[in-house]
Amino acid sequence: MKNITLVLGASTNPNRYSNIAIKRLVDRNLAVVAIGLRKGKVLEVVIDDEKQDYKTIDTVTLYLNSKRQEAYYSYIIALNPRRVIFNPGTENMEFVKLLQENNIEAEIACTLVLLSTNQY
Repeated sequence: MKNITLVLGASTNPNRYSNIAIKRLVDRNLAVVAIGLRKGKVLEVVIDDEKQDYKTIDTVTLYLNSKRQEAYYSYIIALNPRRVIFNPGTENMEFVKLLQENNIEAEIACTLVLLSTNQY
């Protein structure tokens, strides 16, 4: 798989935006992997509860608040994605700066809106 989206902060709860995002990404036939607090599954996407050594992550879409993101700074930078999307409530200027220093695009946006407007 290439051009994979990593949903970070994934949840099996169908009311959570991360869950809805996984379903919409799958509906658009986009490759998705997920990491959350607990293992689980959304459609056919397995949610891991530990960092994985993914090779071809294009986009990381964040569903973690800024405090929880700190544990993932070096991990995300090491994945070297093309971009990181900061969904509403995840904005973090400290991390944005770190990403930019590592030539990774930081986008403050909503994955669901980007998908629904064909801007993803």
